[in-house]
Amino acid sequence: MEWREVVEEPSLKDLPFKIETNEWGQIVMTPASGKHALYQGRINFLLQSLGDKGRTSGKCPIQTSKGVRVADVAWASAAFLKKYGAPLFFPEAPEIVIEVLSPSNSTTEMEDKRKLYFEAGAKEFWLCDEDGDMRFFSSRGEMERSEMFGEFPGHIDIELV
Repeated sequence: MEWREVVEEPSLKDLPFKIETNEWGQIVMTPASGKHALYQGRINFLLQSLGDKGRTSGKCPIQTSKGVRVADVAWASAAFLKKYGAPLFFPEAPEIVIEVLSPSNSTTEMEDKRKLYFEAGAKEFWLCDEDGDMRFFSSRGEMERSEMFGEFPGHIDIELV
């Protein structure tokens, strides 16, 4: 399927899954959880509060060489947004692409996504594990902190009490 068909398909609108496509145009669905959503929301909020010269988005669709992948969170600069606006999907990756691990994700899947996002133009890839620990990557490998947002915490807390 083409991404436009996926987005416009009425039967796919209210599913509790993250929907992506693979390199053959097939739909790939990943179950969501409340914990995953809380990490995603917290990262989005923290990043937006630091990145006033750009915008964050949740569930950001990005064209890759293996289909449209949907990043849990992404940060795009004003220049990136001026270039692309708000398309159905981004033809290249925003500067920062973030994935939040779920029990259904494998290490191999995340490594593949990281490679695809860098191939599509991302400057950094961040990974939040199931305990809220953050890992930061550039195309050269893992970094101690983000080069673009060095003040971003290495651990995300979603506890309310």
